[in-house]
Amino acid sequence: LPFPQKLWVMAESNQFQSIWWSEDGKCVAIAEELFKAEVLGKGRPLQVFAMQNIKSFLRQLNRYGFNKIQRDFQRSASLPEFLAEEAAVSAHSQILYYYNPSFNREHPNLLEKCKRR
Repeated sequence: LPFPQKLWVMAESNQFQSIWWSEDGKCVAIAEELFKAEVLGKGRPLQVFAMQNIKSFLRQLNRYGFNKIQRDFQRSASLPEFLAEEAAVSAHSQILYYYNPSFNREHPNLLEKCKRR
């Protein structure tokens, strides 16, 4: 399968803990460290990609028109709530979000428009 289709299958699969759809299904979320171990690491149980380097994987995303997006979190005014949110946000900082208008959970027919640049 081409790269975008492999990515789609992974996001849809329950076999992978390191990659999933965002809540709205418009972008893919990747837990970077877990993804390295689960998908790219040596001795990985499920070999999906020939690459073993996260930079190579991210380069492929860029070649297929995916853009990294930042997730915005609203902050609370009270200090205890702010500190709790800071801890939650730092946990999310290792989660990468990538968007491509032709990569949408609700519209798998758009995948054919996901071409390598």
